Amino acid sequence: MLRAARAALFAAVPAELLLVVLLVAGAPLPRPLLAAVEALVLAVFALEAVTLLRLFRAGRRHGLDRRAAARAAYEHLVPVQVRRIMGFDAKGMVSLALWLARRRHGVPPGAVPVPYFGAQAPALVVFLGAMVVELIVIEIVLRSVGAPVAVRAVLIVLDAYSILLALAIIAACVTRPHVVSAAEVRIRSGAFFDLRIPRERVAAVRRIRGYTEKGTIRVDGDTLTVAVSSQANLLLELTGPVTAVRPLGAICEVRTVRCFADDPAAALEALTRTSVPAAGPGGPAAGGGPDTQ
Repeated sequence: MLRAARAALFAAVPAELLLVVLLVAGAPLPRPLLAAVEALVLAVFALEAVTLLRLFRAGRRHGLDRRAAARAAYEHLVPVQVRRIMGFDAKGMVSLALWLARRRHGVPPGAVPVPYFGAQAPALVVFLGAMVVELIVIEIVLRSVGAPVAVRAVLIVLDAYSILLALAIIAACVTRPHVVSAAEVRIRSGAFFDLRIPRERVAAVRRIRGYTEKGTIRVDGDTLTVAVSSQANLLLELTGPVTAVRPLGAICEVRTVRCFADDPAAALEALTRTSVPAAGPGGPAAGGGPDTQ
């Protein structure tokens, strides 16, 4: 039943979205077809509800409280990849709010933020500008060919949402820097990756020169690379393996971490201290927001 519920959910959601777009666009659809599609969607939701209820009851039988059982049922029904993607969107929206408030995520008092956005800022800003121009051009072209208002509205909404996502990616990179504290080193890549390394696990740190890194987050053996614009300039050697969760939920054990910092010299200084002093007024941690999870 669990496999059937997952398959039905993935088939029903795109079908419903397609139906909504066609209706908004004014496409003539036979009423029997509309009734059949809506009946199918209702049947799928009923199947999801029954599956969730069974998973919830199974969790309760295993001694979980109501909240834990509900969470376990949700995690069993929705694949981890889908949950992670939904989490990226949520973190991106939170990052936008933090960006507007000029605050950072996960930088507690006394910790040192290590920014990494500078190297990719020009490319992301150009990409964002191209998306804005594309939205304007599409609207002009559709108006010139006399496209229906409904069609133009759908495309504008889709383009506007894409621009919002691009802004969220930028905001996440700005508000979620790497963090060095007395307790841990936190290596991040916007809303997509977050690795916490206990400070005592860091055996050595040194600068490197890597300008041809493949991908943003890559694992090769027991080496993790979190690159920015195909660059990495810091290497952390660990005393033992740490568990890293890749963007779509894959788990790996790593002993070496390569990452990028806008100011590698300052990052190296923070990483090689035996402890991180509390930042006073104007200190390195000034402007950091609360350690919200």
